[in-house]
Amino acid sequence: MTKFDQIRPFYDAEANAAILEIVNNPMLIAMMEFSFPEDKTGQWKELMKRTHSLRDFQINFIYPGLMKVLERSSDGLSTSGFEILEPNTAYLFISNHRDIILDTSLLNACLYEKGLVMTTSAIGDNLIKKPFLKTLSRLNRNFAIRRGLKGRELLESSQIASEYISNSLLHENRSVWIAQREGRTKDGNDVTQKGVLRMLTLAEKDTDAFQYFKKIKVVPVSISYEYDPTDKLKIPQLIAKARDEKYIKSENEDFLNLMRGIIGTKKRIHLSINGVLDKEIDEIDQKDGSLSDKLSDLATVIDQKIWDGYRLWPSNFIAHDMLHQKNEFAEEYNREEKEAFEKRIKEKIDSKNPEEVHNYLAMYANPVSNKKQLSTTSSSGS
Repeated sequence: MTKFDQIRPFYDAEANAAILEIVNNPMLIAMMEFSFPEDKTGQWKELMKRTHSLRDFQINFIYPGLMKVLERSSDGLSTSGFEILEPNTAYLFISNHRDIILDTSLLNACLYEKGLVMTTSAIGDNLIKKPFLKTLSRLNRNFAIRRGLKGRELLESSQIASEYISNSLLHENRSVWIAQREGRTKDGNDVTQKGVLRMLTLAEKDTDAFQYFKKIKVVPVSISYEYDPTDKLKIPQLIAKARDEKYIKSENEDFLNLMRGIIGTKKRIHLSINGVLDKEIDEIDQKDGSLSDKLSDLATVIDQKIWDGYRLWPSNFIAHDMLHQKNEFAEEYNREEKEAFEKRIKEKIDSKNPEEVHNYLAMYANPVSNKKQLSTTSSSGS
């Protein structure tokens, strides 16, 4: 048993046996009927039985399913920044994180379409406890991040995850996707956890730990949904946090979030690649300071890149104006868009509950606040 076996995706040599285990699973059948509605004879199943690599599984089955999701639940996906990425080159994509499945799936679809190296992607092991979901995620080249650990167990788990990421990037030439923080951003305020960056350095033993970030080609990524399909589901956790109460998930909450993210209304989606952090890492490294100081500076740079690349939609501007009871951004939306957003609020939450309304509006407004903070920082620095 290798040290990565607990967390890694399947190897290609294991793919077919794993597929045969789940090919008759009702959940997979439902997914494929959604992906291939014109296939009335189950041809997908015969093709899947003859699939022997993760890439073929992703391209022939996951990708068409994702295209159908976009067709049925969104107004389309736009992209920017991909032209700076080079073919046959592995990158560490550090992304804001809003949706369990779609964030990384959309990035991989774009990488595939543009002939670039697709990723192995981090996923919390709490999301793949069901055997079917674990098998499906490993076929989709996900690697597991173990959750809920403390002390020595946490350190050992972080070390293995770091070594797996390093091995993927530097030895297998496989890009890696990881969220900027543990779990999804619930409140729309995309902030990088320094602990995620510290974890990445654990694998580096040969050179200066901070220069390791230059070696692995760090690329901040922003994903922006006009409507968050899981917005309603995030409210109870946000209220508990605001009250300083412990939030306990219901038994099927993660699965419900996963499904709602796939089928829920998103309207427009934008995915932005925000450059490779070479110059920025050199500038931070030239400053005096500890590794901890440099990681804090790097987290700030990643935040700023993600905020800068974030596409603001009418929903964000409307929420910001409603939250602050101003018309600061009235030119960014029209009456129909505001009425549609107000209707969504009434449908999703108790619009007479100030606590729910505040948290719902803040979720959409915070990206605007972050952009404002970014422009203030730029002005003071120039």
